[in-house]
Amino acid sequence: MAEPETPKAVPVARSDRSPWNWLLLIPIVLPVLTPLFNHDSPRLWGFPAFYWLQFLFILVGVATTSLVYQMTKKR
Repeated sequence: MAEPETPKAVPVARSDRSPWNWLLLIPIVLPVLTPLFNHDSPRLWGFPAFYWLQFLFILVGVATTSLVYQMTKKR
């Protein structure tokens, strides 16, 4: 006996295409621009620029990710 035909699922359009997602490139590209932090000065509390800029990059990544999440979450 033949099985009854099941209706084919209609593909759902992706809803994650928001222009806010482009901001996520900032924390990826910023640390790759090595001329920004390839020097010893300025020093911040005795730390060379390389070290405190790495911490700054972390904060930029967290802030950017949080902003994109808040602007794109479903309500």
